[in-house]
Amino acid sequence: MKIGIVCYPTFGGSGVVATELGKGLAKVGHEVHFITYKQPMRLDFFSENLFYHEVDIKSYPLFEFAPYELALASKMVSVVKYEKLDLLHVHYAIPHASAAYMAKQILKTEGIQIPVVTTLHGTDITLVGKDPSYEPVVTFSINQSDGVTAVSEDLKRETYEYFDIKRDIQVIPNFIDLERFKRQRKEHFKMAICPHGEKLLVHTSNFRKVKRVEDVIHVFYEVRKTMPAKLLLVGDGPERDRMERLCRTLGTCDDVRFLGKLEAVEEVLSVADLFLMPSEKESFGLAALEAMACEVPVLSSDAGGIPELNLDGVTGFVCKVGDVEDMTAKARIILADENLPGFKERALARAKEFDIDQILPQYVAYYEKTIAATLSEV
Repeated sequence: MKIGIVCYPTFGGSGVVATELGKGLAKVGHEVHFITYKQPMRLDFFSENLFYHEVDIKSYPLFEFAPYELALASKMVSVVKYEKLDLLHVHYAIPHASAAYMAKQILKTEGIQIPVVTTLHGTDITLVGKDPSYEPVVTFSINQSDGVTAVSEDLKRETYEYFDIKRDIQVIPNFIDLERFKRQRKEHFKMAICPHGEKLLVHTSNFRKVKRVEDVIHVFYEVRKTMPAKLLLVGDGPERDRMERLCRTLGTCDDVRFLGKLEAVEEVLSVADLFLMPSEKESFGLAALEAMACEVPVLSSDAGGIPELNLDGVTGFVCKVGDVEDMTAKARIILADENLPGFKERALARAKEFDIDQILPQYVAYYEKTIAATLSEV
């Protein structure tokens, strides 16, 4: 198949999943064309089956904001026509699904039928999509898609709850490349951070309020009262300055490191003992899956689709959003020397269920089904 993938080329979950999906499809012989305004972060190697088409966004004095959606639709039309694509797969509803609908209608006037699959990732539904100024367009775009997938059962439920969706939504969960995300021998790194055998806690996110990074720091502060521990915070965003001030207030600065954005996050996860994800919104929890693949148990909130991934009492623990006291107690249970090896083993076993080799065929089958249905309507 020749597949066009539209996504945000960022460190965010939807961009990462879309890029890794494209790379996986190319690896098994499909021709994949990425269409976006910047080369995706993880599209960093050469493959004869991978192509990148940059959306040219021109600025005109007439427009206060450049009309990206129109430029994107035009680029989709061009790529579909000249690369003879079989299907467009757009990740994140806003504005990709609406731009794809526009491109589809333009192509239809030229006798070209292009099926569109839209994948819902989370905040495009749970946050942005609920905004009254976007809701009608989001609803229309989803209903006009030829196929719709969601990354968790919880996101599927919430989409039906908040939008008047007439189409079936198929859940295809996020996945992990176990060749990349695996525990590496980084004992020298662990020794440099934890020279006295301290337990190492890790959190990665974009440091937005919904990630509740303050809960991470408070849990660490309480855990450190009863056992030697260190905390690594990976990522950056609007809450970072406030979190640095909080560490100074609590007096934890000597044991907390802010590492900023890291591409090779698997190297940090390889030396971690516990991954913290106390988010108040999380459609799937891709960062937690990456940790589990590196044999790191997860302490998470019960938000969104996280409990579908992190099995309470098995791969870690699931607590109520904001319950720092319970999270602290559960963290101590996981980090106990007699418990930690078992949690690590079960975390890896769970991650293997989301290996890209298990999930990729689900997407391919869904593409084939969608293409066949579109052709039958012609």
